[in-house]
Amino acid sequence: MMPIFSDVQEPELSGTKEVFLSAIRVATSTGDSFPQFEDDIKTSAQEQVEFMLEDDEKIPLVIADDEIKVETRIVVSNLFCYFENELFSLILEPDIANKEMETKIMRSLSDLEWMHNTLLKMDLMKDFVSHWANISSNLLKVIEDKRLDSVMWGLKIKLIEVTSKVLEAVGYGTVVLPAESRVELLKTWLPYIRKMKSLSDKMGKMEAAFPYKMSEDLCQCIEGAIVSLVSALPSNDQADILADWISAEQVKYPDLSEAFEIWCYRTKSAQRRLDEALTESAVPSSPST
Repeated sequence: MMPIFSDVQEPELSGTKEVFLSAIRVATSTGDSFPQFEDDIKTSAQEQVEFMLEDDEKIPLVIADDEIKVETRIVVSNLFCYFENELFSLILEPDIANKEMETKIMRSLSDLEWMHNTLLKMDLMKDFVSHWANISSNLLKVIEDKRLDSVMWGLKIKLIEVTSKVLEAVGYGTVVLPAESRVELLKTWLPYIRKMKSLSDKMGKMEAAFPYKMSEDLCQCIEGAIVSLVSALPSNDQADILADWISAEQVKYPDLSEAFEIWCYRTKSAQRRLDEALTESAVPSSPST
């Protein structure tokens, strides 16, 4: 019975793999293969992937397949490359407030956000986090261009929303990165998040209908992730980040007082243990009888 069962299963699994890969590719397509129906087809493909990941009984075998992992990583890499190129094109754009370009970049960023949720279900989140960390400095160089100071608020908030997902993944241990990478991620995004929170609050007070505010849920998610992330860093790195937080003008957000208290407690405990060890080593041993 077993050989017959295997013969039946293999074609079914192969077919499921092909459907899944095709759906992933269409769901993240960035070309002009079918511009007239692009949104509808991409949405259908995304729904197909989500359905398979949640309800297809063969999907655990599919996402564990090395070919699927390799192909998915290629799709992720292409998505990030496309998004980065689209964002960099802003610098060369004479009309910085070009709505069509903003829409195109937002669509690309939304594809990345969807891919994040997909990779989370496939246990491939480290790929997303690594890509995001690698391009973060370049992203901020573009988005903090002075010509963008008063435009593209939606893009700025969406960037923070995606970054919050990365901070949560690293802060809560879903993705494990070396300490230096975690420090770099924090030092890259923390000042920008702090600045945008202050600016969006200010704009909200000036214009009651201002739609681009950092929501309370988003702020809480970011704050919790950063507290967890900071608390898990080596003591010296914690001290650097907390010293910068204390001296910042926008010290009200994020509130890192919990991380500061943890750092103080650990530092005092470490100092006490050191003092006790030094005291014990200084006590002369009693002479032998």
